[in-house]
Amino acid sequence: MSQDFWKVFHECKDAGRPFVMATLIETQGSTPQDVGAKMLVDESGLLAGTIGGGKVEFATIQLAQEMIQGNRQYQTISWNLQKDIGMTCGGLVKIFLEHIRPSNWEIAIFGSGHVANALIPGLLRLNCTVVCVDSRMEWLDKLEDSPKLKKIRLDNPADYLKELRDDSFVLLMSQGHATDLPVLRESLRSHSFPYIGVIGSKSKRATLIRELREAGIAEDRIEGFYCPVGHPIGNNSPEEISVSIMAQLIEIRDRNAAGSQKSLV
Repeated sequence: MSQDFWKVFHECKDAGRPFVMATLIETQGSTPQDVGAKMLVDESGLLAGTIGGGKVEFATIQLAQEMIQGNRQYQTISWNLQKDIGMTCGGLVKIFLEHIRPSNWEIAIFGSGHVANALIPGLLRLNCTVVCVDSRMEWLDKLEDSPKLKKIRLDNPADYLKELRDDSFVLLMSQGHATDLPVLRESLRSHSFPYIGVIGSKSKRATLIRELREAGIAEDRIEGFYCPVGHPIGNNSPEEISVSIMAQLIEIRDRNAAGSQKSLV
């Protein structure tokens, strides 16, 4: 498989662009390509690769586009090239199609300081998208550029909360208590995010809880955030703190996913 094929694959995947990878997994008789041939298809048509061209490729492209439109993830199709496709070669092919869909896991980080700069590169290697919000453009500029990362500069970062989906994970690690509190207060008052974390100590948590009560936040909502964030592992370096936070995010993501699956049974 050519380097160009995998370059297109990773470009689409990193950009969160839905596409289908079709792989020829079995052949019998006369067929236009060998087992292992691949192609990539999006809503506009063929992107890269080939499974043999002609009618079989055209039919597979149509099927792949139907999968994208219907949001179907996997499909295996077996065709007799003469009877089913109308090709003169009378072989049999089996094709596996996988719909590569953009991640639904969105992580919003308020603050782009040292811990955020250590954490975000790791998150970008996961199947998620990240938005980082800060009032300081010079710190946002320190973050690597990625199609999976949005950098948002706002004088009042809490204003961005209304742009987030209800299932977003929210992390607060801005310049300190004074800038974290307004975002936390609005998150608890107006949203039901599955995860809200605030970087800081147990004493900071106690202070936040007292001030949230003074602001009239409902008692059942006040307990709905993590502080300190992350698992109690490692030292206090930004790099090791970021690992502990990533572990907690993944744990809660998987726990929520398992709960959703049980509710469907």
